[in-house]
Amino acid sequence: MIFVQTIIDFTATQGLSGPSLWLATTPETVDVDRGALVIAGVLLSLITIFIASKVGGEVCSRINLPPVLGELVGGVLIGISALSILVFPESGAQASDSLIFKLMELGTPLPPEIAESIFESQSEVIDVLSELGVIILLFEIGLESDLKELIDAGVQATIVAVVGVVAPFALGTIGLIYLFSIPTIPAVFAGAALTATSIGITAKVLAELGQLSSKEGQIIIGAAVIDDVLGIIVLAVVSSLAKTGEVQIVNIAYLIISAAVFLVGAILLGRFLKDYYVGLVNNMKTRGELLLTALVFCFALAYIANAIQLEGILGAFAAGLVLAETEKRPDLEKQIVPVSDVLVPVFFVCVGAQTNLNVLNPAVPSNREGLIVAIFLIVVAIIGKVVTGFTVFGQPGINRLAIGVGMIPRGEVGLVFAGVGSASGALSASTEAAIIMMVISTTFLAPPLLRVVFQTPEPKSEAVSSNSVNSEPK
Repeated sequence: MIFVQTIIDFTATQGLSGPSLWLATTPETVDVDRGALVIAGVLLSLITIFIASKVGGEVCSRINLPPVLGELVGGVLIGISALSILVFPESGAQASDSLIFKLMELGTPLPPEIAESIFESQSEVIDVLSELGVIILLFEIGLESDLKELIDAGVQATIVAVVGVVAPFALGTIGLIYLFSIPTIPAVFAGAALTATSIGITAKVLAELGQLSSKEGQIIIGAAVIDDVLGIIVLAVVSSLAKTGEVQIVNIAYLIISAAVFLVGAILLGRFLKDYYVGLVNNMKTRGELLLTALVFCFALAYIANAIQLEGILGAFAAGLVLAETEKRPDLEKQIVPVSDVLVPVFFVCVGAQTNLNVLNPAVPSNREGLIVAIFLIVVAIIGKVVTGFTVFGQPGINRLAIGVGMIPRGEVGLVFAGVGSASGALSASTEAAIIMMVISTTFLAPPLLRVVFQTPEPKSEAVSSNSVNSEPK
């Protein structure tokens, strides 16, 4: 109660004051209690989000699928597509559409204008937490990446990664523009979402098949790591294009060059300063010295990336790469997990909750084009990655089809594209839903297809030390 009262008092700076609870019903107290109602809405939203993420994650984990996919599906079920427990103004929903808000109004019927104001404020808080979640996610991905692995991945893995980015991006973007007459910016965003590869999903399946140390496994993992870096740069570029609303060669060239320079510059500067960082942390005597200084560094680079018209997630990823090279990496990986466990599910559940899969209902004639777009994206997503295996050269007897299939799953990386695209307003409801369907389909298809192409009747056990194999995919 003291905590709630403190926050209510704090809202006085916005014209809100008074110690009364939101159960007051007189018009004079509605404005006074607005702060408490916003807090109540946020708390109920977080309860719903955490329950959906855990239930969905647990179900997927038990059927050998990545828990993050369960978080997405859980979000879909509680969102605008199904139960409408958690809805957002961006999707056209109103306060009266939210079951959470209906529960809050049981004790206090509110005038429509006040209800909508509270509903929007509550949604804004959840949106901010969601944005922090994706920043923490990219920081964690960077922290779990290894620059030496990127450098040592070799020519073969690099070629596979580059083709795995260029082929689906080109096929998807051009197809959406010329076959479906989708505007350039949304088409570019959807094409960019096709470039991702989920290293966590593929690594786990390869380990179960005993193929992680095979030639095919090494090429797949190396290519997937490089693919993630290239994909994040692509995401930063297309997100910036969405903000400007223009596609100009000069602008694109600037964004690509600035993203590459920022990433390389941040890594080089980090290598120079990492010893000072370690010394600073070692000299601190208070709690949270490692985690808080790491978050300061992460948020600082994210801010700088935003300031130069790039996405903050690129700065967060760069911060993770830099700190991964310090001796504090093992401790930091452990300490960032609780932060990630709290914030990252908010992002994935919100992506699902804001996805209106009803726009793909074939029973409605106007929805059929969106469904065709989803099928097109799924086909391009598969073909665009399978062809990468056939770019491998000088490796007689290698299973090229297995390499291509290993690059198929989009997983959490594809969801990041969908979430950022939705937040930027670049994607229509049908295009966003089509991307989500593509991510779900490729994530479900990849594990059984990998087992078929490797022709392994029973999974073999293999000791794997990688965090991405033994933990949830990142």
